[in-house]
Order: sequence, then C-alpha cells, then structure tokens
Amino acid sequence: MNMKQWMNKWVITLLVSVLILSGCGLYLLIERSNRNHSLLENKSASSAMNQARLLASETMTYLEQHHYSIEEHSDQLQRMCSEQNLNLLLVDLKGNVIFNSDSEHPQSVIDIKTTIYYDHYPTTNNSSELKFVFPVTDMASGQQVANAIFTVPEKFLNIPKDSTTTYIFTMAIIISILIVFMLVILFRRKMQQEMITPVQQLKRHAEVILKGDYEQRVEYVHGGEMGELYSMFDQMRMEIMDLNQRRDAGEKAHKELISNISHDLKTPLATIRAYIEAVRDGVCPDMDTLMEYIQVMHAQSDKMTALIDDLFVHAIRELGQITVRLTEQYSRPLFTQILTPIGHFVATRGVIYEGPDEVPDVLIKADAARIEQVVMNLVTNALKHTSAGDRISIHIEQIIELGPEYSGMQKNSNMLRIAVADTGEGILPKDIPFIFERYYQGQSDKPHTLGEKRSNGSGLGLSICKTIVEAHNGNISFHSSKNQGTTFYFTIPVH
Repeated sequence: MNMKQWMNKWVITLLVSVLILSGCGLYLLIERSNRNHSLLENKSASSAMNQARLLASETMTYLEQHHYSIEEHSDQLQRMCSEQNLNLLLVDLKGNVIFNSDSEHPQSVIDIKTTIYYDHYPTTNNSSELKFVFPVTDMASGQQVANAIFTVPEKFLNIPKDSTTTYIFTMAIIISILIVFMLVILFRRKMQQEMITPVQQLKRHAEVILKGDYEQRVEYVHGGEMGELYSMFDQMRMEIMDLNQRRDAGEKAHKELISNISHDLKTPLATIRAYIEAVRDGVCPDMDTLMEYIQVMHAQSDKMTALIDDLFVHAIRELGQITVRLTEQYSRPLFTQILTPIGHFVATRGVIYEGPDEVPDVLIKADAARIEQVVMNLVTNALKHTSAGDRISIHIEQIIELGPEYSGMQKNSNMLRIAVADTGEGILPKDIPFIFERYYQGQSDKPHTLGEKRSNGSGLGLSICKTIVEAHNGNISFHSSKNQGTTFYFTIPVH
C-alpha cells in the first residue's frame, strides 16, 4: 500500500470513528431524553403544583370565606398576595374578572376554555413565571363559584431540573477525546514505523555512501512508495559503485597507457640514438649502409610520431576538445592524396597492398586530416595482425542505405563507405565486444620471429577512429573471422 492510500485510509477511519461516536452519543441523548421526559415533566408539574398550593393556601382559604364580598376585602387580598409574592386573577365561571392584583395589566374578561387548566401548569410569556389555576368553592354549599389564577415567580419554587442532557453530552465529549487521542497515538506509531524510521535508515545509508562505502545494500521489505524509494536509492548506489569502479579502472588504464607509451618510446629512441652514434663513429663504410641506417631511423621516428599522436588525441579527447573541422570537398582527390603514401607504407612491411579500383567523386563534408588519421589507424591495426605475404586491401564505394519506414515510405541514406580489409589472423571472439573501448588491447595468436618484440600499441587507435567517424555523422563497424581476416567499414554522408 502506497503512502497516499495509507493516509487516505487513516483519514477515512478517523472520520468514520468520529461520526459513529457522535451518532451513538446523539442516539443515547435522544433515547434518554424521550424516556425521562414524561416522568420528569409529571414529577416537575406535581412538585410545582404542590408548592404553589402551599403558597396560595392562606389566600385560597380567605377567598372561600369571602368570595361573596370580594370588593370589600380587595385590600386584604392585595396585601396577602404581596406578602406571598403572588399575582392573583380571580374570575367567575363565565370568565369575568372579579379581582386582579396586577394593576399594571388590567383585565375584565378571559377565555375560560383556553386559560383554565387544572391538571398542569402552563408558563406565561415570561419564562421566569409560572401560572396555576385552583377552583374556589363555597364553604357552605361546597359548589365552585370561581377560579383563582395565581402567577408565581419560578425562583420561589424548587422544580427538579433535567441533568441527563448535560451528563450525556459531557460523557460524549470525554469519550470522543479519548478515542481521538488513541487514534492520534496509533497514527503517530504508524508514521514512526512506516515513514520516520525508514527515512532515518535511508539517511544513514546516504552517510555511508558519502564516506565511500558502496557495498552495503539498501533493503526495505514492504512495498508502496517507500519501497520504490528504497529500490531507486539502491539502484543509485549500484550506479555510483559502477561509475566509481569504472573511474578507478580508467585511472589505472590511463597510468598504464602513459607507462606503455613511455616504454614504447624508449625503444625507437634508443635505436635512433644507437644508429646516430654509429654514424658519428664512422661505422658506415659506404653510402648504401648510411642510407640503410637513415631508413631505420626514419621508420623508428615514424613509430614515435604515431605514439605521440595517439597520446595527443587521447589528451584532447579527455578534455572534450577534439576538433573536427568539416569542409565541403570532393572525395576522389581527398582519398587519392591519403592512399598514395599508404600503399608504399604497407609494401615496405612485406604485405601485399590492393588499393581501390576507382574512388567515387562525390561531394562530402570531411576533415581531411582526421579522415587520414582514421584510415592510417585502421591500416596500422591491420598490419599488427598480418604477416609477410598477407594482403591488405582498401575499397571505396557509394551506397544507398535503406532506413526504417517513415510515413509509409522508405527513408534513403546516401553514404560513402570505406572498407579496410586484411587476410590476417582475425580478432579473437573474446575481444570482439571490447574492440572500440579505450585502452583495450586485443591479444594475438600471431607467431613472432626469434628476438622480435611485439608491441600491441596504446589501445587508443580504434577508439579514436570511432570518435572521429561519429563526428562526421557516420558510423564504423567490422567483421572478423579467426584466421580469415578482418574488415573494418566506416561511412561518411554524401551531400
């Protein structure tokens, strides 16, 4: 369950709990109120009626004794009402007002049907006063002669109050607070387990990675968003570990490269120095021997130049500053100029050279110096894997490559393809996946003559070729079979 769903679940649970709690409290409140309302009302009415009867008993006795001459005794009635804090409205059986102790609200007649009630007490407009009706009877005959309506202030009566509502409401609040508090505790515990603790663990893993330890795996047994975060973090750890390993390998290979080139430079430099000293000491008896020495020194200087060129291209590539200046030119004069010295160079190594029958004369955008470097690197690489009597051939042709379908039509690509093939030992299968990697030096099964020291080079040649060809918007590939030779292809777009 992801964090969003988990949060929604807990919010819904909390709301449902509060609603259920509120509903239960409301139900209990209504049920208790309905059950006790009638009892409380009867109890309150009976209690108030009895208290009012006690308050008005003296006045009622006086009325029953002197009801026939109320006007003569009105002052006494007024005084008695004042002493008892009562208001008296005396009416006959027809509703005519006989006596009214409230001079501020005079009345002459009332409606008997709507005013006279004996079984309960109705409240007046003033909620702090209560009305009670008592029948006035003649003491001699025992017959009712009038109705006495007393208005009594509520403060003079001790009426039972309903405390059920307050009690239930208070309990409901207490229970609600307890339930909410428990839910908050559970929510906090869940947050601690599902979010805070995993984040703290992730922080500790980040600190370990920051110190350079990439071996500790980051694991989280649960799913959801936190599980996805842990998975991505562990993937990042593995990527950083891989990049660190590759960086270390690159630094090691870089150091080995410098060491190898330094070593490889010593050999031709020592040879040249030895031949120069021989010439200086007059060892050369004739001009032919001197020219032979000069030829050896020239070949060794070429080897040193090639190594220095590789090192220079490697350096500017590391800095991201390898420059390829593309200019429009025709392919025939460009490749004729490149291939003419290459044929002589291959022939001097005892290898048969076959140049192209014809070079297509098409317009291309190319850097002549960089293209020459690519061809020379491929030829030099072929020479490393060939022996005397083998063949190196170069073929150039214009091709139309069919690209993927686009809007129902085939998209054509007009390219100039250059192929450098040899009949040497081929590339070992284990070396094929890494042939364009920097610093990689493939192994050779080619036998060496006694005392011959074979140099595999710096491992940069093919990597440099790939960089230059891709800068020309072309691509480079190869095909190789053991003991049957290797063919490298690279293409340049035709404009």
